Amino acid sequence: MTQQIPSTEPELTGVRNFRDVGGLPTVDGRRVRHGVLFRSGHLAHATEEDAAFLSSLGLHTVFDFRNAADHRLDGLDVDLPGVRNVNLPLSDPADGAEFWKMVRDGDLDQLRSILADGKGAERMIVSYRMTVRERTAEHSRVLLSLAEESLPALMHCAAGKDRAGLSVAVTLLALGVERDAIFDDYLKSSAAHRRYKVRRSGTSASAYSPEVMELLDPLFDARAEYLSAALETIEETWGGVDPYLEQGLGLTPRNRERLRERMLD
Repeated sequence: MTQQIPSTEPELTGVRNFRDVGGLPTVDGRRVRHGVLFRSGHLAHATEEDAAFLSSLGLHTVFDFRNAADHRLDGLDVDLPGVRNVNLPLSDPADGAEFWKMVRDGDLDQLRSILADGKGAERMIVSYRMTVRERTAEHSRVLLSLAEESLPALMHCAAGKDRAGLSVAVTLLALGVERDAIFDDYLKSSAAHRRYKVRRSGTSASAYSPEVMELLDPLFDARAEYLSAALETIEETWGGVDPYLEQGLGLTPRNRERLRERMLD
């Protein structure tokens, strides 16, 4: 039996951005069931107490959307006995490794060149659009797994904001959750206590100067314009959510109904 999560979010020491997605309303008056879908940042730094709490949730599957470069940076998830771990990288480290090295190691001039004047936010928008268009196989696998066997599930990436955020949003679209509720859940990742801890290589005060943090902010912020770009890409590419789910992800009406049966009250 899965644990019912209280309305007050648990304070986990080594896991950022954890929450139960339960309670979100659907367009036909139902709600996402509590205790079946969770989201968070990576589990690599979970303490023993964190791991004990996560184990108490009765999880069947943890979906880790990080790539090999992420694993090298933060480490592998802690082991949760009896839980299936599925690694589905939603980004290619070859595309972003050099960029993130500059974020960690770059001086102010470098950061200005790649992030100033809206370039940081534009990079995020491009990434969201690309993930929706090019990672259909991975999102299909997630939804089909949830429809058949993988609940309760936890989805995470590094920060639990972008790759996990998109995967949760796609799941909520398939469940028929109200669009405003999908955005509200996504935007919670901007709260200060949920944000990914920026790892800068410099030890001087300048490594975390106000200008540096302002330049980095678009990378670690959850912004409505990012998720909007992803949803616009669904409309532009497939003509709407239903054809995206059916043609893009291969989700049949029966699959979708099974998903709703398992995840909605």
